[in-house]
Amino acid sequence: MTRHDLLLRGATVVLPGTGPVACDIAVAEGRIAALLAPGAAAEAAESWDLAGLVVLPGAIDAHLHLGHGADISRPRIPEDAAVESGAAAAGGITCFLPYLMATDPFSQFWEEVVAVTAAGSRIDFGFHPIISTEAQLAEVPLYARDYGAPSFKIFMNNRGGEGKRLGLPDIDDGFLLRLAEAAAAHGGMVCPHPETIELAWVLRARVMAADPEGAGGLASWNASRPPFVEADAVQRAGLVARHAGAPLYIVHTSSAAALDAARQQRALGGRVFIETCPHYLTHDIGWAGGAVGKINPPLRDAADRAALWAGLADGSIDTVATDHVHRDLSGKEGGIWKASPGCPGLETLLPVLLSEGHAKRGLPLARIAELVSGNPARIMGLPRKGAIAPGMDADFAIIDPAARWKVTRQGVHSGAGYSIHEGWEMQGRVVHTLVRGRAVLRDGALVEGCAGTGRYIRRRLEGAARSGLPPAAAPG
Repeated sequence: MTRHDLLLRGATVVLPGTGPVACDIAVAEGRIAALLAPGAAAEAAESWDLAGLVVLPGAIDAHLHLGHGADISRPRIPEDAAVESGAAAAGGITCFLPYLMATDPFSQFWEEVVAVTAAGSRIDFGFHPIISTEAQLAEVPLYARDYGAPSFKIFMNNRGGEGKRLGLPDIDDGFLLRLAEAAAAHGGMVCPHPETIELAWVLRARVMAADPEGAGGLASWNASRPPFVEADAVQRAGLVARHAGAPLYIVHTSSAAALDAARQQRALGGRVFIETCPHYLTHDIGWAGGAVGKINPPLRDAADRAALWAGLADGSIDTVATDHVHRDLSGKEGGIWKASPGCPGLETLLPVLLSEGHAKRGLPLARIAELVSGNPARIMGLPRKGAIAPGMDADFAIIDPAARWKVTRQGVHSGAGYSIHEGWEMQGRVVHTLVRGRAVLRDGALVEGCAGTGRYIRRRLEGAARSGLPPAAAPG
């Protein structure tokens, strides 16, 4: 009889195309060796009794920012990756894809940033380059071919000095077109931050004139760059990408208008993938947290939250990712106009979907697995991840769907030191997280010695991302 490294017994397992079933999982050499009937004869060096728990494929966070201190451009020391990957593991995330931001060509430091991240990360990782300069645009073939990083972000709002806050230069739609052409030619995908900043300038001036002190808080921030500013850029990016023949991954969709614009581009034949984030599903302009909730795009109205939940249920939205920013609360000082945008979210990714989605709205566990595992894996070029099946990486988020718990500041792992869900009562908790068969979270606590065990994953877009991923069927 074959002796495995690990047996996971007694759980309900969420399988691709099947959903929750009772089965045991055998793991060997970091991969799923077999799916077995419950209690089937098998030998292993270690066996876990998971009665009452559910095994999901490990979550893949396709949108976040790693950095150092207040800088979100890239990790500088291994501890940067160690801390935030610990937060990820607590949220059931087994692989993440941070954005890299710079003005220098990424070839000048790519090996360094991979090595620094690998020395600290507890989970597997890849990168998306943010393309902002001519030198970076010229290296797109290198990033896609040699670095295995074929997904390229562009800030469509970086015009008229708007990018100075991030140290980035101005670009225009001609630059977007050339990036889309380069992506199409070299097996890549464009990931635009969609805002038409010229519209926002006009509106921001009006709102700030009426509310110079920012007393309107989140409502004023939303009014300064409302949903149609996002939707206009979505339809523009969709048209450009469709003309160039490039797939398009719309990041952090925050509003019903932007969601509808993305659906329209998809209906017109574009290979369009739609992402939203947990904070747009749980928070709106009525939240009492004020500037702490400043995010870009802004938190919207309650009706937009409802539209996004509907998009998760009907299959329109492909992925949920965190857009995690690890800056601490000092960045939120000075009121709504001066506060830095962004919030942490790694450790609440699965808990939000389990509590607000599954427990409260009946979102099936199989659909949650699609949104945070199966679809990100297919779209982003991670063929050995995202599903529980023989031969796949043994990446698991093992949850207790009935567990009730409260989000506390003391329980935050991220260097941000806070959560916008602080004080929330959740139903559904991540108990164990395994990466390639190795526990990085056990019984809700980070496992010692796991920092630096994550691996860099070279990606190649094929299948879904190159041909278009059809919307999931509406869950029954």
